Amino acid sequence: MNLPNKLTVLRMALVPFFVAAVLWQGLPHHYLVALLLFIVASYTDHLDGKIARERNLITNFGKFMDPLADKILVLSALVCFVSLQLINPWWVVIILAREFLVTSLRLVAADEGIVIAANIWGKVKTVSQIVAIVAILAMQYAQELIGMHLLPAFAVGTLDSGALFYWVGELLVFITVLFTALSGVIYVKQNWKVVSSSK
Repeated sequence: MNLPNKLTVLRMALVPFFVAAVLWQGLPHHYLVALLLFIVASYTDHLDGKIARERNLITNFGKFMDPLADKILVLSALVCFVSLQLINPWWVVIILAREFLVTSLRLVAADEGIVIAANIWGKVKTVSQIVAIVAILAMQYAQELIGMHLLPAFAVGTLDSGALFYWVGELLVFITVLFTALSGVIYVKQNWKVVSSSK
C-alpha cells in the first residue's frame, strides 16, 4: 500500500476517535480534541491527493476510498452535531440525499465505463463543509470554556453566547447545504446523458 492510500486509511481510522471526542461530554476540552482530530483528518485529504498526483501514485483503491473517507468523516461530524442538537437534522438529510444521488450516478457511469471526475463545485462543497464543521467545533469549545469560567460570558443583543454560536453554526451549515445542493444539480445536469443512455 502506497503512502497516499495509507493516509486515506488513516483518515478513516481517525473517525471513531473523532466521534468519541465530540460526544464524550465528560471529557474536559473534548471539543478541542475533536477539532484537532478533524483538522488532522481533513489535512490528510489534501495531502494524499497531492502526493498521489506528484508521485504518480494514483490507484483504483485511492479513487474509491478517498472520496468515501471524505464522506464518512464529514457525515460523521454532522450526525454528531444533530445528536447534540447543534444543527437542524434536515440539513443532514439534504446532504445525505445529494451524496447518495451523486454516488449512484457515478456507479451507473462506471458500469458504462465512464469516470465522472470531481468538478470545481464538488470541491467548493467540500471546503464549505470543512469550514462549517471547524467553525462549529471551535465555537462549541469556546462555549465549553465559558462554562468552565475560563472565558468571560457575553451576549449580543438578546442572544447569549450559546444561542449566538447556534445560529452562526446554522447559517454556516445552510450555506454548505446550498453549495451541496447546487453541486448535486450540476453533477446530474452535466452527466444526465449517462443515466438516460444506460441499458
